[in-house]
Formats: sequence, structure tokens, C-alpha cells
Amino acid sequence: MTLTLDALGARILDGGRLSAGEALWLYREAPTLWLGRMADAVRQRKHPDRVVTYIIDRNVNYTNVCTARCNFCAFYRPVGHGEGYVLGFDEIHRKIEETIALGGNQLLLQGGHNPDLPLEWYEDLFRGVKAAFPDFRLHALSPPEILHISRTSKLPVPEVIRRLVAVGLDSVPGGGAEILVDRVRKLLNCYGKATSDEWLDVMREAHKAGLRTTATMMYGTVETDEERLEHMLRLRDLQDETGGFTAFITWSYQPEHTERGGQEATGVDYLRTLAIARLVLDNFDNLQASWVTQGGKVGQLSLAFGANDMGSVMIEENVVRAAGAAYCMDEFEVVRNIEDAGFTASRRTMHYERLGTPVFRERAVPRLLELATAREAGDDSVPAELVNYRARTAAGKRQRGQTPASPVA
Repeated sequence: MTLTLDALGARILDGGRLSAGEALWLYREAPTLWLGRMADAVRQRKHPDRVVTYIIDRNVNYTNVCTARCNFCAFYRPVGHGEGYVLGFDEIHRKIEETIALGGNQLLLQGGHNPDLPLEWYEDLFRGVKAAFPDFRLHALSPPEILHISRTSKLPVPEVIRRLVAVGLDSVPGGGAEILVDRVRKLLNCYGKATSDEWLDVMREAHKAGLRTTATMMYGTVETDEERLEHMLRLRDLQDETGGFTAFITWSYQPEHTERGGQEATGVDYLRTLAIARLVLDNFDNLQASWVTQGGKVGQLSLAFGANDMGSVMIEENVVRAAGAAYCMDEFEVVRNIEDAGFTASRRTMHYERLGTPVFRERAVPRLLELATAREAGDDSVPAELVNYRARTAAGKRQRGQTPASPVA
């Protein structure tokens, strides 16, 4: 069958589903502005009120110690490295207090695969956060992190999720997906942390447990166009099965300071990828604009290429900053970009419940001109509570003053 823009455009406008071959043809052959028009039409069908949402939260990376060693990551430090850190419970509580002062309602909590943090550490952290801030949401631990905890605790993934939910886990972020094709994951050295099937299986178990989650895609490394589409189609299949994803977020690989190196994808590549995602992921209601990696102007333009959400007023970000991206937009700037594009801005929760008008229009809040970091430069302090948890590595035991026979409280 001969593919034409008119025929595929008509089917898209009628709410029809694209096949893998049709999506690939459009991704390669359709003019960029045509893709944008189609994606915008789908967005308008799903969100006819022209409201663009955003969330005020903080992206806290509780540790940068990681055994995965992904070659696209500039953030991690190996076990025993002098720049490795673990945030203390009091530090995380302080970050939450600062977030609440800015109108935030959620912590996006992710970190490295630190072998010296047992499941009990996460349970105590979550339990303490919920005791101190009962209405504050924990959007925490990507599928590879949950899989890592499952491996180190020797417990099945469903049991790990059950225990985390019992102490306050509210939802799961979609990090660590990269490209859900194992050929790509092996070349990126992230196959060991989670295969494509393992990532999807963790999300399936999270959905079974009643958790809502997000889905992501990092593109622009070694994958082909076909593999980008395969990634999206695998997400579409799982969404058909569970309905548990709230949103899809895609961003381009950030190459600075990474082992892999290379070049970043262009803005047009990002817009085409976002637009085809809106057309392929017909069972996803929400697509986020990745201004954190693309900047505010491309983020604003994303609203004409299928995005209906501006993501997070992040307050803090460490991972993509380590790879060279250092964009910052506080709530005032996010709202200004939304409204200047002709939309109405609304705060939201992770579940896309709308919270109403911007905080800065209700009360005075300080301007955020630079994103915060995990720790101040030179801070190599070790949280006092770490001595209560048995380290698994020799470096961790030395740091905590533990010998093979020393007791742990």
C-alpha cells in the first residue's frame, strides 16, 4: 500500500492508530510543520480547554554513588570515589521545607545504584518524610533503582514495591528507560542495570500495585529511527495493558563530560520526536515539554508540537547539569512562556489533578534564578544515620567504621 500524508493525516484526525511502518514513514518523510500540525490537532482533541499544566517540585538525587556505570552519564561516581555522597535525612527534610516554601507539593527522588544503601534505608527515609510532611508526595525510585534494591535485598520486585508503598511511596518516575531496545542498552552500558523487559516488568508491577508512573525516552546516542519507534510502541503496548502511565517525557542525550561523548541532537530533531510521540502514543493523555534540556524557547515551541505540559519548576537538578545543560525557569518564567504561547497555565499534581492559579499570584515567593544542587561544593560530610545500616562494600564499611563483625543498631 502506498503511504500518503493525506491518508495518514485523515486517519490521525479521526483518532485512528498508526502502525510501526506508518509511524516510521512519517518520522522520516513528513515535513516538520506537518508533523507539528497533526500533533497539535491530537493535543487539542485531548485537551480542548487550552490549559497547559506544570508542577512545582524538586529533583533530589539522594546519592551519586552508582555501580551501573552507564557511559552516557556524567553524574555518577564509583564506589569509594572521593566525590561520592549520600544525603542525610535532615538534608532531605530541609530540601522539602524549601520546596514547600516555594509552593511545591512533591519530591522527585532518584539516585545512583548505591550498594551500601539497603531497603531499610529507603523505608526509614520515606517513613520519616511522611511523618514530618504527611501531605507531601514522594515521586521516587525509577525502575532500575527498584530492580537494584530487589537484587541487593534478595526480594522479588513486587515485595519491594509493596514495602515502599507501605511507608509512603506515591508514584514512580520513568527514569532509566533510555531506549527500550537491548541492542542499544548494551552499547550504552545500561543493559546490566535493567534490560528492556525488566524495565517494563517493574512498571507493570507498579501499576498492579495501584501506583501511577511516568514514561521517558532519552534519544540521540546510538539508536536508529526504527529503535526510537520500537521504544514508543513498547510503551504503547504496556499502556494498553495497564493504563498506568500518566505522561511521556522525551529528551535528547546531553554529551558533555560523559564517557561516550558525541554531539547533542538538534532542536528540530527534538520537535519531530515529540510530535511523532504524540501521534504514536495515542493512549497517553499527557506529553511534557523538556525545557530542562532544550531551553525555555524550544520548550515553549513544544506546545505547538504536541506537548500539553511544561513539566516541573525543578528548583534543583543535578544529572543533566553534570552533562552540560543548565537551564533554569522558576514558576514566573514557566507561566510567562505558557501564557505568551496563548494558553492558560495551571499547577498540577503528578496525577494531573489541577491545583489552580500560579503560587506567585496568590502570595509573594522568592525568584529562583539558578537551580539548586545536591550539596554545596566541598561538602563531603557523612550522614550520622548511615552507621545504622550495614554497608556491603569495603569502602562503605571503612566510611562507617564497620568491621565484618561490628554490630549495626
